[in-house]
Amino acid sequence: MGEIVLGVGASHSTLMNTHWDQVVHTDRAEAFRDALGTARDLIADVDPDVVVIVGSNHFRGFWLDLIPSFTLGVGEVIAAGESGTPKGPQKTDPALAQALAADLVEAGTEVAISARLQIDHGQSHAIQYLLNGIDVPVVPLVVNVFAQPLPTPARCVQLGENLAAAIQRSDRRVVVIASGGLSHQLPWPSDWTDPADEDEAFLVEAWLNGRGEWERYDKRRREIIVAARPTIFPEFDEAFLDDLQKGELRRYASMTAVELEAVAGNGGQELRTWLVMAAALGFTPGRRLAYAPMPEWLTGMGVAFLDSSEVRR
Repeated sequence: MGEIVLGVGASHSTLMNTHWDQVVHTDRAEAFRDALGTARDLIADVDPDVVVIVGSNHFRGFWLDLIPSFTLGVGEVIAAGESGTPKGPQKTDPALAQALAADLVEAGTEVAISARLQIDHGQSHAIQYLLNGIDVPVVPLVVNVFAQPLPTPARCVQLGENLAAAIQRSDRRVVVIASGGLSHQLPWPSDWTDPADEDEAFLVEAWLNGRGEWERYDKRRREIIVAARPTIFPEFDEAFLDDLQKGELRRYASMTAVELEAVAGNGGQELRTWLVMAAALGFTPGRRLAYAPMPEWLTGMGVAFLDSSEVRR
C-alpha cells in the first residue's frame, strides 16, 4: 500500500534567482533560503519514491486557448527554464501518474492529462530548491490560479483528499509539495476580457498567443512584473500559517476567489496548492519553518511542512 510520507508548502519567486543582489532585507531572505534547505533535508530524510508537486503555471505551459482547472502530467515533463530555474526534461514516473489520473477521475475529481507537460517556475522553483541533489521522479499537478473562473477552494480540498486515497492504492512512498503563495499582488488584469491599460493588453495578448513562443513576450512581461508596487498582507500570512500549525486550513475551503483576493491579493489565489497538499495530509497540524514578507520579491515568502506520521497516530 502506498503512503504520503511528508507534505511541504513553500513560496516561489524567480526574483529570488535574478534579484538577490538587490535584496534589502537580507536577514529575511537568508532565513527563507535556509528554511528551503531545511525542508529539502526533510524530504531527503524520508527517502520518497516520487514527489507530487502541486503548483501553478504562469502562462508558459498553459494559455487562454485552453486552461483546465486541474492538469496532471502523465508523461514527459519539460521545464521552461525561465529566470535561472531548471530547464529541460525532468525525471518522471508515468505509470504512477497515469494511475493517479484514473483514480482521481473515478473518484469524481476530473483532471486533464498531459503527456508532454511544460512546467514553469510554479513548479520548477520547488525542483530547484526543495529537490536539490535528490534523485527522485516528479509528478506535476497544475492548478489554475490565474485565469478566471478558478476552481473553488472546496474543489481543491476534494482534489487533495482524493489524491491521498489514490496514492494509498499505489505502492509508492510519496512526498507532496505545494508551491506558491503566500500573499502578493501581481500586475495582471483582474479581468482578462477587459484590460485596463497597454500593459494589461500586452499581457492578455501574451496569455492568448504565447503557446510555443512564450519567450517572445518574456522581456516586456518581466519588466512589467519587476516594476510592480509590492503589495503583501503579512497579517493574513501569519494567520494562514498559524492555522496550518493548528491543522485548521480546512476553514479556507469556504472562501470565494473574490474573498481570497481581497485579503491576500491576486497572487494569494496560489494558496489553493497549499489546500490540496494539506487536504492530502488530512489537515494534520504542521510546523512553520520560516515566514518573511519580501517586498523585493513582491511576495510573502513562507515555508512549512506537515509530518504524515501525525496522521497515522
